[in-house]
This record gives sequence, C-alpha cells and structure tokens, in this order.
Amino acid sequence: MAPPPPDPQYILRGTNDAVNTLCFHCTDPEPEAPLLFSGSSNGLVHVWNLKTRRVERTLDGHGGKSVLWVKTLRNRGNALLSQGRDQNVCQWDLAEGGSVVTDSVFTANVGFCKCSLLEVAERRSLLAMPWKGLEEVQVLELPSKTSVCTLKPEAGAKLGMPMCLKMWQSDISSHPSLLAGYEDGSVVLWNLSMGKMQSRLACHQEPIMGLDFDSEKAKGASSSSEKALCIWRYNEQQSLELQQMHQLTNPGIAEVTLRQDKKILATAGWDHRIRLFGWKKLKPLAVLDYHTAAVHCVAFSDHSQPNERLMAAGSKDHRISVWSIYNQT
Repeated sequence: MAPPPPDPQYILRGTNDAVNTLCFHCTDPEPEAPLLFSGSSNGLVHVWNLKTRRVERTLDGHGGKSVLWVKTLRNRGNALLSQGRDQNVCQWDLAEGGSVVTDSVFTANVGFCKCSLLEVAERRSLLAMPWKGLEEVQVLELPSKTSVCTLKPEAGAKLGMPMCLKMWQSDISSHPSLLAGYEDGSVVLWNLSMGKMQSRLACHQEPIMGLDFDSEKAKGASSSSEKALCIWRYNEQQSLELQQMHQLTNPGIAEVTLRQDKKILATAGWDHRIRLFGWKKLKPLAVLDYHTAAVHCVAFSDHSQPNERLMAAGSKDHRISVWSIYNQT
C-alpha cells in the first residue's frame, strides 16, 4: 500500500482573512529559509520569515481592497509588485526594512485576473495586466512603464474577460509570448511583437481560473470550476492543441502551478485539497488534506537545493500550509 499523504511541516497564521496569492523569494546568497509573501482579502501583504515562522512586516498599500497577486522582481533586488482590487499594481522597495510604495500603475480594471511578470534582461521586465476595457490586456515594460502593446480580441470573438495570464519565452533570443485564459473557457496565445491572437483553443466549458506553461516542453495546464484539468501543447504549427483532459473527483481548481524543475504540478482546490501530479504523464501523486475551506493558491520555493524546496498553499480559512514533499524527484 502507498504511504499516507504527509502533514504540513508547519502552519502560518495571522493574515486574519482569506489568502489569495503567495510568492517565495530566495535571496542570493541563499539564507537558511526563504521569505514568503502573501496577499490577503483585507488588502494586506504579509512578509513571512520562514525561519521564525512569523510575519516580518506588513505592507498596506491597497486601501483595504483584496490583494490578488504578489511577485518579486529578481533582477531588481528588493523590489516587490502587488496587485489589488483597488485597480492598482504597486511596487515596493523592501531594502533595509522599508515598506514604501515607490511606484504604481492604475489599471482601471475591476476583474479578478492576476497579472503576470516576465524578467527578460537585467533590470528589464515585461508586465501583463488586465486593462481598462474589460476584454483588454496591457503589456508594459518595466521600469519605464512604456506600453509594449494592448491586446484586444477582434470584434465577434466573444471571449469575455481575461481570467488569468502567463508570460513566457522559449529562450532569451526568442520573442516573448502571452497565454491568456478567458471567461468563455478558451486559452489564447498572443503574439506580442504583432499584438495579435496567434492561436485559440476552446478547452473548458466554464471560465478559466488558472493556467501554467512549461516552455521547455511547450506544454501547459489549465483549470476552471469544472471537474477537469486540461493539458495542451504548443505544436510545430505554432498553434495550441488539446492533449489530455484529466477528470477530477470534485469541481473547482482555483490555481495550477508547476514547480520550477517542471517535475511536479500542484492544484489548489475548492474542495479544500491540494493535488499533486507528476508533470511528465500527469500521474496522480498525492492529495493533501489539511485546510477547512477552499484553497486559493499554491506556490513552490525556488531554492537551488532540492532537499530544501518548499511548497505553500493559501486558503479561505486564513491559514497558509507549508509542505516539504517530493524533493528528490
């Protein structure tokens, strides 16, 4: 018989509201434990010291409006981005204990779509974010905030609002691309250099809630409120095609996340569970059952030492579970 699934290594408490987004940050040289950033429905970003398992500081820049997304800018040292339901994407300078908003972008978008960041060169990044028109996505270059393109579906496409975004590029010399999951259940590949839709794949019956993409294998995964996890690929004809639909026990996956080594896929379930799959063949590995409400997000640490890798999950139950699993695969 297979061994029972493990328990969390530890639990982080103190957000006082639903946890919507998580992001690990390993500094260089790496400390004994990475930092973990969490964004909550009460508008706060918490910076967790995983050595002490306590909140190191609290960032309050979204006027009490729910924080949807947090991400560190690795090529700019101590910078952090946070996106809130106040329609602002804020940049924070965390150097020397600071907690000051140094810049912001007003998106004028009232949806729930999370931004996506791609670091393309030293001190240069691309930020994709939901934009003023409900169907629009804006791509900005940072730190200049120069517009790269505004992506708007053609009239009659009936995609609805973008629900999730994923920037990617196959290598440093290639042009960046954007994958977007839409309200109608389609995954769309956008060509950023032309500002046009390159391929559209209708793979879900309900709005897409999460997607991730493996640029090395040219393969991605997406989820919705249905009982299905869709696996698709970017083929030789430079279009998206459905590879596999994996049926789940219960409906509703809020987020899908690939570990950095592209060996593990994790899903955040409405049924309070985290599911782990082998990415190569989508083999079910474990069902982690700790939380008492819907799991909203799951994130992996990017520690270079495999035995020190962590996974964290944030839930509507106000708690963050931290796990150490499948580190030798």
